[in-house]
Amino acid sequence: MHNMNVATRRAWLGQALGALGVLAAPSLAFAQNRARIVIVGGGVGGATAAKYLKLFNPELSVTVIEKNPVYVRPYGSSEVLNGHVSMEDLNVSYDALKSRYGIEFVFDTVTGVDAAAHVVTTAGKQKIGYDRLIVSPGIELMYNAYAGYSEAVARTAVPSGWIPGEQTALLAKQLQGMREGGTFVLAAPPNPYRCPPGPYERASLMTEWFQKHNPTAKVIIVDPKDSFVTDETMLLGWNRLYNFNLPPDYVKKMQAEVEIKQHAKPGMLSWVRGKDGGRTLKIDAKKMTIETEAEVIKADVINVIPPMRAGQVARTLGLTDSSGFCPVNRRNFASTLLPDVHVIGDASIADAMPKSGFSANTQAKVVARAIVEELAGRQAPEPLWENTCYALAGEDYGLFVADVFKIVDGKIGRINGKSRYLPLKATPAQLKLGARYQQAWLRTFTSDCFA
Repeated sequence: MHNMNVATRRAWLGQALGALGVLAAPSLAFAQNRARIVIVGGGVGGATAAKYLKLFNPELSVTVIEKNPVYVRPYGSSEVLNGHVSMEDLNVSYDALKSRYGIEFVFDTVTGVDAAAHVVTTAGKQKIGYDRLIVSPGIELMYNAYAGYSEAVARTAVPSGWIPGEQTALLAKQLQGMREGGTFVLAAPPNPYRCPPGPYERASLMTEWFQKHNPTAKVIIVDPKDSFVTDETMLLGWNRLYNFNLPPDYVKKMQAEVEIKQHAKPGMLSWVRGKDGGRTLKIDAKKMTIETEAEVIKADVINVIPPMRAGQVARTLGLTDSSGFCPVNRRNFASTLLPDVHVIGDASIADAMPKSGFSANTQAKVVARAIVEELAGRQAPEPLWENTCYALAGEDYGLFVADVFKIVDGKIGRINGKSRYLPLKATPAQLKLGARYQQAWLRTFTSDCFA
């Protein structure tokens, strides 16, 4: 299983990189090209775009406008909750991008754009001209989607922590200090949202932690959805690790391929799906209750991951449509609303591609190559994209979903068929290796984006 999957994925990635020309040397046609590329947002998408623009053509002028002088990575941030990493471990410096590639950074907040004059303005009253603008604004959490919930409530009592920061630290403190036999409720978000397996990994990591430190605790996931990415492999992990009984429809789908145990005494973890009334309606921070379509649950700790839309700056610049996200040309992620502007990452409408760090990274590379080619008057190569999402059902129980995408009938479609997941029949050694892959990926991915 492992060799076949890795070999197949490597073959696809090789084709993708070949199409992107990632390994090709920059053309001499760019030797005198000092085109100005300005990037709004210094997260995974923005940092990767900046780095690869300079790799493809070192003569370009590349400036990143980012409000925070240090990047706090969201991927892997749930491991703060169980104490596997610290908040400081999430910090990523921009120093290598500055010193190794000559990328300029402006730490400020973008407040507007003059598309005709090709100028962005900032809160610090700077005016920065560009020939091409790349916007990688990430996501904004829609706290007010639920009655009784707000950003103020999230900061003080019922944290989200889906964008890492003070709320992440607060949630870790609440969970690790929860009373014996207490109840932790995680409210999963509706589609689309950042990091598809992430809410379920978060619940897994805390269930594993509670087994050791608070064995009579309860973990309840309330969910507006009936399924999620990596659901079969994740649910199987819960069945094996936490005495979780799978819903009957999953048992029916999976039992011919793998043994599924029916536990006479179910464990602490439960999942309330949308069909069973799992959609969140209201939060009462004072009573510490969460109301779903099915019931009102009294909890000790509530973690709400609310609906999401494109980051505020995307709306400020007029790049979003009625969906709350940014429509783009699929070939080069050029905005369909403003000329000479490209939108990448979680904020873009990318069809079958998930909203993930890996997606933002590969989109950034495609866009960087497209811009370099277009500035030279050449057509960009046919794009291919890849995404891999790793997740943990437990410390030694790793999962993944891996996909390759291309344009199909005018939209971005998945082309790798059914071989997306770790097989249900994976051996314990393969599951442990999957967990090691996840940890190794955190390091190598950060290096690819920021080093």
